Parts: sequence; structure tokens; C-alpha cells
Amino acid sequence: MHRNAVIVDDHAEFRALAAELVSAAGFEVAALCPDGRSALEAIAAVRPEVVLLDIQLPDVSGFDLIPQIMTLSEGVTIVLVSTRDTADYGRRVANSGATGFIPKADLSVASLAQVIDRP
Repeated sequence: MHRNAVIVDDHAEFRALAAELVSAAGFEVAALCPDGRSALEAIAAVRPEVVLLDIQLPDVSGFDLIPQIMTLSEGVTIVLVSTRDTADYGRRVANSGATGFIPKADLSVASLAQVIDRP
């Protein structure tokens, strides 16, 4: 069974880098989405196991997408990413329903595996 992932970020260069890392972590990248609208369409179609979700999107906050993503893909692992540090968001990350948070500068196969493989 393939483990699918959807990457949601408005920067094409970051989407490309994230796709390489997510693939190296053992996932098939099913969709690369530049905004929340396209992300919801892709997630509804693919029902991925993992969504790598930028917090700051051009059309919506990643925080606001989380409940919709969880409805569309039951049991999904949501990994928030941002150029900002988790401390900048206060309790929002912890209370968001996401599985974890990785600063974009720290995104790696190891950091992805650490968040995705949490019990």
C-alpha cells in the first residue's frame, strides 16, 4: 500500500524541496498545492496519510484548514511548517489539532520521520 502525502505551500521552491524530502521519507507525493482551495480539492480526491501544511497561505490560514482536512481525510497526520518559529504562534500550534510542527529551516527526512512516526 502506498503512503500518500499532500504538500501545501505557496512557495514553489519550498514545495519542490519538501517533495524531495517527503519522497525520501517513504511517501508518494500525490499533490503539490499553492493555496488552501487547491489543497482541499486534492485532499478530498487523494485522502492522504500525511499533509505538510504551511501556516501562512495566500488565501487562508493553515490553522483554519485543519478541521476541514481532518474531515476530508480521517486519521490524517498534519505537519505544520512555517518560516517562523513555533514560539511565534503561542499555544495555537499545540491547540490546532496538527500532529506536529517543523520550522521550514529544520525540515529534513529525520524531522519528518520524528513527527510522522509519533505514537
